[in-house]
Amino acid sequence: MLSPTEFLDVVRLAPLVAIDLIVADPDGRILVGQRRNRPARGTWFVPGGRIRKEERLDAAFARIVETELGIAGMQRSAARFGGVYEHLYPDNFAAENGIGTHYVVLAYAFTLDSTVAVGRFDQHSQYAWLTPEELLTRDDVHANTKAYFR
Repeated sequence: MLSPTEFLDVVRLAPLVAIDLIVADPDGRILVGQRRNRPARGTWFVPGGRIRKEERLDAAFARIVETELGIAGMQRSAARFGGVYEHLYPDNFAAENGIGTHYVVLAYAFTLDSTVAVGRFDQHSQYAWLTPEELLTRDDVHANTKAYFR
């Protein structure tokens, strides 16, 4: 594990690779959470997380689904690959001036049979289920989340 200082150096020098989860319910609504942390603090965003060094994509996907949604053992093969996206932010997790954050994001989409007890509150202060049309019209949904539906 990197110290916060080491991780800030990585953020300053290199892009991060992440997985975003485009989670739908049976009615086609999309799960978004209001972010607690930088970057994009305070905006509504789909769940997701960074891939760790030497972590295989299948393992990263399963870990991120469990960490973000509380669902254990989900296989990446159960999701549909939605493409590669770039997310550029002017800030960083440490609020250090002059250091932006660059993510290369692999988007994976899947539908849950039930929305009961989905989500963890360490990364998001609250969750909502929005139709794609709703999230596209809201000013508080981050543009990087809206890009998945344009």
